Amino acid sequence: MSSNTPLPPRRSSGAAKATVRANPPKKKKRKWPRILFAIILLVILGLGAYAYSLWREVDGALDDASSGASTQAVPEGEKAQVKPISLLLLGMDYRPKIGGMNTDVIMVAAFNPKSNTATVVTIPRDSDLQLDGYSTQKINAFYARFHSKSDAKGEAANAYARDEMKQMLGKFFDIDIKYASVLNFQGFVDVVDKLGGVKVNVDKDMRYVDNADGTDIDLKAGEQTLKGEDALGFVRYRKSNRGTAASSDFERNERQSQVLGAIVEKMKSFGGITKLSGVIDVAGKNVVTDIPKAQITNMLKTYYDINREDIRFIPLTGVWKSPYVYLDKDSVAEAKAALAEEMSPEGRVAAATDGETK
Repeated sequence: MSSNTPLPPRRSSGAAKATVRANPPKKKKRKWPRILFAIILLVILGLGAYAYSLWREVDGALDDASSGASTQAVPEGEKAQVKPISLLLLGMDYRPKIGGMNTDVIMVAAFNPKSNTATVVTIPRDSDLQLDGYSTQKINAFYARFHSKSDAKGEAANAYARDEMKQMLGKFFDIDIKYASVLNFQGFVDVVDKLGGVKVNVDKDMRYVDNADGTDIDLKAGEQTLKGEDALGFVRYRKSNRGTAASSDFERNERQSQVLGAIVEKMKSFGGITKLSGVIDVAGKNVVTDIPKAQITNMLKTYYDINREDIRFIPLTGVWKSPYVYLDKDSVAEAKAALAEEMSPEGRVAAATDGETK
């Protein structure tokens, strides 16, 4: 049966080919540039979110650490970005089992924004400063003495002790020590653990046990990574009751400088950065400082990229005559000159070439 619907006219093969050429099939666009851009964007957003959450933790930690000074404004000319800063760092041997407030780690540090350098002077804990106006006693006992002399209680007494320590050591080194920070030993242990340990060279076998406070130092000589408790034992080790060689205060100071440098190095590594959140958290719980919160922020912005090589460690030396360490005058003079140089407007001009003193 025929159909009333006409058939379409036939096209020649040439015409068909022409049509194909005139309307070629659309090629699929390659999507990988857009995918790559999306990945980069996600990474950027992820890092931004991490940085924001990290900063929130920093902000909270600063509230925990900045005792009574967190809301103080910092005058423009006093900001860490434009003016050198000196501060006192105290490691307190406070253990609940035995009490006491001895500051067995005592460091004076100066930072210079112009040269982006720092100098850290460590003082043996048994030193007799022989400073006019102060009694003869081991330097590590002064904080507790000042604390007991305060009419105040609690944090006010701590603040008084910090101020007196700043004044005393500022007079000793001929500089104005603006701030002080006190870290208890548990805080040191927690920070090192959060960083996954620190790599140091243990200079000798160390063995010491004290059941009264739970101390159990058991280290073998050699380069190794120490976790928190072992790192604390490394910087505290002084004498042995298990047959290993004793250690002097001067060697302890060398080890303190080594560990501090290792912490700085670890913090700057990628692994350290990823652990920064936990470090900030435990530091905030175990550090008390009178540095205003805004100034700590300024210091973080100014010295976030400081290298271990830009930190000059100077452990004071001297002679041990029981029960005191009598400091060597040349060693003290070197430390004074180094701190004065760091506090000068230009900072350490020869920072790139003074490797032997770092």
